[in-house]
Amino acid sequence: MDRIRTAVVGAGKMGSIHAKVYSQMADCELVGVVDVDQKRASKIAEKFGCSVFGECEQILDKVDAVTIATPTITHLKLAKIFLKKRIPVLIEKPLAASVREGKKIVSLAKRFDTVVAVGHSERCNPVAQALKRFDIEPKFIEAQRVSPYPFRSTDVGVVLDVMIHDIDIILSLAASKIKRIDAVGVGVIEGGEDICNARIAFENGCIASLTASRLALRTERRLRVFSRQAFLSVDYFKKTGIIIKADPNTDVVKWIKERRMAEDFDLTKVNWPDLLHVEQLEIDDKEPVRLQQEAFLRAVRDRAFTPEVSAEEGLAALRCAQKIVDRLNKHKWDK
Repeated sequence: MDRIRTAVVGAGKMGSIHAKVYSQMADCELVGVVDVDQKRASKIAEKFGCSVFGECEQILDKVDAVTIATPTITHLKLAKIFLKKRIPVLIEKPLAASVREGKKIVSLAKRFDTVVAVGHSERCNPVAQALKRFDIEPKFIEAQRVSPYPFRSTDVGVVLDVMIHDIDIILSLAASKIKRIDAVGVGVIEGGEDICNARIAFENGCIASLTASRLALRTERRLRVFSRQAFLSVDYFKKTGIIIKADPNTDVVKWIKERRMAEDFDLTKVNWPDLLHVEQLEIDDKEPVRLQQEAFLRAVRDRAFTPEVSAEEGLAALRCAQKIVDRLNKHKWDK
């Protein structure tokens, strides 16, 4: 396979982003954009030099792989069209509108032995990629993801729209089965919940606390990881992070223990940051969607590789998100 022929289904914001990245990649050819709204699709097609199609069936013999960037409720229907023809798909997060539909997509991928990737682009954020370089066993993870109301993705609540990014990352970090989930949330604007806090207990003892809101005054995307090996604090939005390693600080602890016995030693005058071993994370400045698509196309070319987020991982995140939503429904706030 020389250049992989690609197409994007969906001419919304995410569809436009995917089309842009595909058009810039040397190892693939952007064939077209598919959308029932021909006028909207034409703008993207004209901008990135490809054709316009009104139905998925029109491109089945023209593509080697596609990205589905449409409303969540359409994911299963559209994925089925391509998977039955053994055409690999990258499906924007969440994988599907329900766990049941997500299972069907995973089943189709196995049945037709075809690559399915899920667009959890935050896993490809340079900050998340930097975290992968550390061999740590998290004991407590704290995630906060808040922003002003986006006026998009109104077909799902904040858990499936926003929190699912952190759910996916936390599941990969904790690497353990879920033992218990507690959650509270409330809907303010319309439809599903707009604010949610969830607490996940894993079988290996790790605890994760997640907060998501689309009613904040400013955007914040932070993750903190506590472990015996190190403390990590990262900012996805600013693409920065620090790590405080435990081992290099053992001498500091010993030094403090020795001096605290002295009568003239004043702990309040100690500048703790100067004593701790703090490192800035080395973070590459690469576009998350570009990394995501590169991994997807590499898996299309060579089945020995897997996408950054597989269909099974996307289903695991969806299953966890659904459990959180179920807990919200059982824990209704009084009106």
